[in-house]
Amino acid sequence: MLDVSRKQVMAYRIAEHGLHRGAGDPLALAVFDLGLQDSMRDTALLGLAARSAGPVVPTTLAEDPRLTLVWSHRGAPHFHRRADLPELVASLVPLDEADALARILWQQKELAQTGLSAVDVLFTTARALRKVVTKTMSKGAASTAVTKLLPDSFSYACRGCQATHVYEQLMRVAALHGGVRLEADQSPATLAPLEDRGRVSTRADPAAASRVLERYLRLNGPAAQGDAAGFAGTAKSVLKQTWPADLAEVRVDGRRAFLPADRLAALENPPTPSLVRLLPPWDPFTQARDKSVLVPDKAYAKEVWKILGSPGALLVDGELLGTWRAKATGKRLALTISPFTPLQRAHRTAAEDEAALVATARGYDTHTVVWA
Repeated sequence: MLDVSRKQVMAYRIAEHGLHRGAGDPLALAVFDLGLQDSMRDTALLGLAARSAGPVVPTTLAEDPRLTLVWSHRGAPHFHRRADLPELVASLVPLDEADALARILWQQKELAQTGLSAVDVLFTTARALRKVVTKTMSKGAASTAVTKLLPDSFSYACRGCQATHVYEQLMRVAALHGGVRLEADQSPATLAPLEDRGRVSTRADPAAASRVLERYLRLNGPAAQGDAAGFAGTAKSVLKQTWPADLAEVRVDGRRAFLPADRLAALENPPTPSLVRLLPPWDPFTQARDKSVLVPDKAYAKEVWKILGSPGALLVDGELLGTWRAKATGKRLALTISPFTPLQRAHRTAAEDEAALVATARGYDTHTVVWA
C-alpha cells in the first residue's frame, strides 16, 4: 500500500483542480465533471477565474450556451455542461429509501407524516414542479404554486417567510428531476423549464451514481468513503451499491483513503504548486470533505469555514494560509486579505495581482487591497 504525505495530497489536488492555469477551453476543466458550485454571489465565476488562463468577465458563465445552472449535488446550485445533464439526472435518482431520505435531509418523523416512501415524496414533488414551472418565474412564485399542489405534510411553517411552503431541500432535489433549471445571474432566484426536458424518470442508475463518486475521488482524492458520500449528499450505507471499481487504497499520513488507480503516478509525483490564488467561498477545492487535510490547524480552519458569512481562502504554494473578503463601494471593489502568518513580498504581490482578476470578473474597473 502506498504511503503519501499530506503535502503530496495538496499538490495533487491543486493540479487536478486546474489551479496551475493551463491553457485551453475552461469547460475542459475537471471541476466541471462535478459541476461548479454557485451558492454565493459570483462564487462560480471567481472559481473559474482562479483556474482560467484567459480573461473572465461577469458574463463568462451566464452567456455560455454550453452551460446551464441547476440544483444538483446536495441541492446546491451548480453550473454543469449541458451535454452532461442526462447522466447527471440519472446519477441523482435515489437507489433506495436511505438514499432518498438522505438527499431530502428528512428524518423518519417528517416522512411518517406523509404516509409515503421517501422516493415517492421526491418524485411527487418533481411532477408538481414540472406542472408549475412551464415558463420563467421567481422561486417564490414557484414555491407557492407547488405547495398548493402537494399534500400538507410536504410543507412547513417558515418563520423567515412567515408562510407555509414546501420544504426547501425537497424542492431543490426534486427540481432537476422535474426538468427545472435556474436562471443565471438572477436575484432573487428565478426558475425556468429545461429545454427539451424529457419525462420524469424514476429509474435509478447505479453506474451513473458510481461515476460521481469516482470523479470526486479523482478530483479530491485520496479520500475516504464518508468524504465521497458527503459530497454526493447520500447515506454512507448506499455506497455499498455504488462504490467505484479500480480504486487504489493508500494511506495519507496513516489515514486510509482511496484514489482511482490510474492516478497513483500523478499522486506520487505531483507538480510543485508555486502559485498564489484567491479562492472564493464554496470553491470546489475547499469543498473537499476532509477539512483536516486542507487545513490541519483547527483555529485556522474555523476562519476558512465560518458557519455564517464564509470568506474566500488564500492559497499560497500548496497551503491555505489566509482568508479574504470583498465589498463593493460604489464603482470600486475593496478587498481585504487576512493571512494567517506573514507572507513574503512576492506572495503579497501575487495576491494583489489575483485581486485584480477578481475585480475584473466581478465587473469593477477599480479596486483596492487592504492587508489585515
